[in-house]
Amino acid sequence: MISIKDLLNKIKWDKKEDPSDYTIVYKDRVEGKYKEMAYNDIKKIEGTFMVLDRGGEEVNIPLHRVKQVRKNWLVIWNREKV
Repeated sequence: MISIKDLLNKIKWDKKEDPSDYTIVYKDRVEGKYKEMAYNDIKKIEGTFMVLDRGGEEVNIPLHRVKQVRKNWLVIWNREKV
């Protein structure tokens, strides 16, 4: 299985992909529940983090918190339980 970092970079850089087709599901550390976000909410991938812009403030979400990636509601990547 492709790593989450490689998949997110492929979505960004592959000319055949449309980032607006993708939804990311991640576990929120504070609320302890899963949340969904559009791929286009990602400002950049830096090291092992997705960097988001939330109201002018950068928010870092660790890539290990990503549970699932969907393309047009079809699951294309799912983190296996370890």
